[in-house]
Amino acid sequence: MRTMTTLRTPKAPPPARPEPVLVYDGDCGFCTTSVTFAERHLRPRCRITAWQFADLDALGITEQQSQHEVLWVTPTGAVYGGAQAVARLLLRTGGAWAVPGAVLTLPPVRWLAHAAYRLIARNRHRMPGGTAACALPANSRPGPAS
Repeated sequence: MRTMTTLRTPKAPPPARPEPVLVYDGDCGFCTTSVTFAERHLRPRCRITAWQFADLDALGITEQQSQHEVLWVTPTGAVYGGAQAVARLLLRTGGAWAVPGAVLTLPPVRWLAHAAYRLIARNRHRMPGGTAACALPANSRPGPAS
């Protein structure tokens, strides 16, 4: 009598996402205005989603990270935040937009871009398209409780 053995193959890693994902704060008017501009005028080759509607675990990011800054998640799971997420968006857009994207990754400019990003993030409620809700911590913003 022959016995048949079943070979078990190790579980394959989940397939890489086919495109990068830009995660932003959908409760922030300035952030939403910026993303709308990027979608209409830059047309980046990526998926753009508000963190409130994203599967953060699947992306390998936390709610705290998402509330702190815009995030760029590569298909392999690398995460870039703030000004470097913007740089990756511009690089992915291609064409003339790739030039400022590349410049934003260079050390002296990268440091200045980080400082500028933090300044804008702290004052996003004062920026075009911003609202008073942008200035509040996410758990204090008006709207449905999550």
